[in-house]
Amino acid sequence: MSNNDPQTGLRGRPKDPAKRQAILDAAKALFLAQGFSGTSMDAVAAEAGVSKLTVYSHFSDKATLFAAAVEAKCQGLMPVPIFSLESDDALPRVLERIGHAFMELINSEEAIGLERLMNSLASQDPEMARLFFEVGPERTLKEMERLLIAARERGLVALGDPWGAAELFFGMLQSCRHMQVLIGCAQPPGPAETEAHVREVVRVFLRGYAP
Repeated sequence: MSNNDPQTGLRGRPKDPAKRQAILDAAKALFLAQGFSGTSMDAVAAEAGVSKLTVYSHFSDKATLFAAAVEAKCQGLMPVPIFSLESDDALPRVLERIGHAFMELINSEEAIGLERLMNSLASQDPEMARLFFEVGPERTLKEMERLLIAARERGLVALGDPWGAAELFFGMLQSCRHMQVLIGCAQPPGPAETEAHVREVVRVFLRGYAP
């Protein structure tokens, strides 16, 4: 691999996980407060309490750092294994598991703040918006598409457009309530409301795509 790869140390030097996490935490805070264009690698280094060289040894450039910060948030609540469908898995339980993780992700304080920032800066900072979509929503949709293809191959669902079905699933989960939360007209749903909502979405989704 190249020495500029964000996952590889300079000349094989081992990484310090604590410093990497400090850099990611600092980057998330600064990107939320100042946007993509307004955040510099120098500022991230200062906020994280490390040298600029250390930041670059972990992340080759600002775009890589932003993508890693968003991806780390998604991976923390919706890791790739959550989309697995083993031979003995019940599809409704798998979808409910994904639904709960998704609701927790989109209603987290950081995610709400980042989405509000994307909405306000999209026309001014299209690169930041593109990166956000690729490593956040698009990644989630791709993993869901793969799961639905696997479910179709096992005869659990009948669908012609797995990508469209994935969009529909997450769209139903978000619902109008999420827009209200984003614009400050409502609070995120509590545990009981989330539980009922996820169960209903899964029920309707599976009925619509029943084989």
